Amino acid sequence: MSEQQHNIGEADGLTDLTVVIVSYNTVLLLDQTFAALDAARGHLRIQIIVIDNASRDGSAAHLRTKYPDVELIENSVNVGFGRANNRAMSRAKGRYILLLNTDAFVAPDTLSKTIQYMEANPRCGVLGVKLVGSDGSLQPSCRYFPTPWNVFLSSTGLMRLSPKTRLVDDMRWDHSSIRECDWVPGCFYLIRREVIERVGLFDPIYFLYYEEVDHCRTVQNAGWKVIYFPFTQVVHIGGESAQTVDALSKSGRQLSALQLESELLYFRKHFGFLGLSRAALLLVLADTLSCGKGILGRFDFSKIRSAAEHAKILVALLMSTKFGTQPTR
Repeated sequence: MSEQQHNIGEADGLTDLTVVIVSYNTVLLLDQTFAALDAARGHLRIQIIVIDNASRDGSAAHLRTKYPDVELIENSVNVGFGRANNRAMSRAKGRYILLLNTDAFVAPDTLSKTIQYMEANPRCGVLGVKLVGSDGSLQPSCRYFPTPWNVFLSSTGLMRLSPKTRLVDDMRWDHSSIRECDWVPGCFYLIRREVIERVGLFDPIYFLYYEEVDHCRTVQNAGWKVIYFPFTQVVHIGGESAQTVDALSKSGRQLSALQLESELLYFRKHFGFLGLSRAALLLVLADTLSCGKGILGRFDFSKIRSAAEHAKILVALLMSTKFGTQPTR
C-alpha cells in the first residue's frame, strides 16, 4: 500500500462527499463555481478542499476572505494537476470524492443524482457526466483509451484508413444513455472512496494531462467500472487554468510540450519501449504529412513551421524524459 493510501483520512461517517478543487489563476471563476456547488448541495454533507497552485491573481486571498469554511491548501509552486489533487487526500473525509475544475459548473441535480447512482451500483469506481460548453454544445465526455495508432489517425485526419479503429473521442452517438467507457475527463471526476484506498489517486509522473486516463486504467484493472452518466450535465468552459501556464506563448508551444510529454510517459508506461518507439515514429510521420500538406497547399508556412516545431519538441522530450521513463518537472 502506498504512502498516499496510508495517509488518506479516515471516513467519519458524517460526510457524504468531499469536493476537491485545484485552483490556478482562476479567481474570476471561483464565485460561480461555489454558487453552483451551493445550489447543488441539497441535504448532502459536503467537505470542500481547495488546493491553490501558487496563483498570482489573488485566488488564495479571495478564498480565505470569502470562503473561510473551505479547507485551503496553498502550494508555494505550481505542482501540476495530479499532484495537487493527491495532496488533498490526507484530509478527505467523504464517502465519495469529487475532483472538480474551477471552470466546471455543476447543475442543481448533479451531486444528488450521481451519488445516488454510485450508491446503487457498487462496482462503479469512477463516474463522469455529460459535459457541455457555455453554449450548450456537447463536449467529449465518454472516451476511449489513446493508442499510438488512434492518436496518429486523429492528428492526421486519416480515420478513413482504419474505420473500425476506436478513436479517443466518439461523438457519433447521442450521449443520452448510461455507458461503461475507458475513461472520463478530470474536470468532473467522481470517485468511490474505496477505490482511492485500494489503488490510490494519480500517478505523480504527470504534471498536466493524462492523469485521469492513467488512473482509469488502474481502476479498471482493479475490477471496478468507469461509467458515463448522462442524466445531468456540467457546463465546462475548458482551458482557463491551462491558458495561464508559466511561459505559455501565443502559439501554445508550452501547452503542446506539456501534453506531448504526458503522452510519451503514458505510452512508455502502458505500451513499453516498443510501443513508445512506435508512437514516436507515427508522430514524426504525422508531422511530415502536415509539412507536405503545407507545401502543397499554396505553401502554407504556418503549417510547416508548426509541424517542424512539434517534431523538434518531440525529439527534445524523448531525450529529456529518457525515452518516457521520467518527467521533466
